[in-house]
Amino acid sequence: MSGNRGERTLFTGISQLVTPGAGPQRGAAMRDLTLISGAAMLVEDGLIAWVGSEKDAPPTDQFHDLGGVAVTPALTDPHTHAVWAGDRLSDFEARVQGVPYETILAQGGGIRATMRATADASLSDLVALAAPRIQALVRSGAATIEIKSGYGLDFDAEIRMLEAVRLLQTHTAATLLPTLLLHVPPAEGRAEYVQDVCQSLIPRVANAKLATAVDVFCEQEAFTGDETRQFFAAARLYGLNIKLHADQFHALGGTELACELGALSVDHLEASGEAQIAALGRSHTVATILPGVTLHLGLPAAPARQLIDAGACVAIGTDLNPGSSPLYSAQLALALGVRLNRLTPAEALTAATVNAAAALGLTDRGALVPGMRADFLALHSGDWRDLAYTLGANPVQSVFVAGREQGQMNLHRQTQEQAL
Repeated sequence: MSGNRGERTLFTGISQLVTPGAGPQRGAAMRDLTLISGAAMLVEDGLIAWVGSEKDAPPTDQFHDLGGVAVTPALTDPHTHAVWAGDRLSDFEARVQGVPYETILAQGGGIRATMRATADASLSDLVALAAPRIQALVRSGAATIEIKSGYGLDFDAEIRMLEAVRLLQTHTAATLLPTLLLHVPPAEGRAEYVQDVCQSLIPRVANAKLATAVDVFCEQEAFTGDETRQFFAAARLYGLNIKLHADQFHALGGTELACELGALSVDHLEASGEAQIAALGRSHTVATILPGVTLHLGLPAAPARQLIDAGACVAIGTDLNPGSSPLYSAQLALALGVRLNRLTPAEALTAATVNAAAALGLTDRGALVPGMRADFLALHSGDWRDLAYTLGANPVQSVFVAGREQGQMNLHRQTQEQAL
């Protein structure tokens, strides 16, 4: 999205303007930020035209004084499951009392419960439920948000989830990128299901332009490496990018497969070891960490420090979902990446901006340099480090998308039903 043709605004009153370099940053380069004190930024037609000291600003007729606060690039959330129905509150209560997940599943809970509720929900229900989640992510600083399907299992339900994302796109200036997620196999007819996904679901999604990528959960209780290869071959055949959930509980070769096949990203990595870290250090595949899962499930933290030291490109996402990461703030994911994954504030900012965009195949955002989209945050504070420091309050004062300040999503049930 760009601003109106010919629109030209100089943003002033910036105590600090902080940005990583353009494009994905690897290893030690993730710490290299540019900081300009007393800065100004010229935005033209939704793009950054100039950045520098306010005293050197080019002449213009339209100004926007931000009031002496710090400015950073807007965040990208490269991993969410924001469209779902039902809740997992009983699961949560049982789990914290020590009930094994297998028992929760046997009692009708777990991911299968979310799948049943989501499959039973109408398109308007899914939109109504997802809208406030997306709004919360935007308020927390996210101007680009990836949203996965994966709670449908039934093909029509998967399509309905992706259609909900398409409808939500029309009600926010933030970019919403839909991904077809192949989450778990059916209890019966697994081989036929894999074949049907490749021959029916993926072509259907691609032809309707309902997703930009296919993601697969490659895990002990999900899909095997061989099944993942089949899904990825079909995705590539129909022009879709590929991504992978891997190493959440077990390192089964998924990370190495993602690197071999040139996946955009491999996400989770809590169980990654030396071999997986080395593979990502050599690869252009982005390593996306999800600290909300570590916090909520008590899993070991993904080895972000070792990944950066190995030269990998590391990103951060919320993994917003009802079962393992009810995290509605991209800023809090960034802050948790510092506490739980041993990132520096500079590394965390890079991971949540240009590197998170690279995890989605995007190179036009995430850095405040000329030619990039003017997606940026004005903080409440004059020091950008509050973005990584603050817990439990929102350090983001304003979110700008293509140079325009964002407000609430104007989306109510009546307007949804009229749109449908």
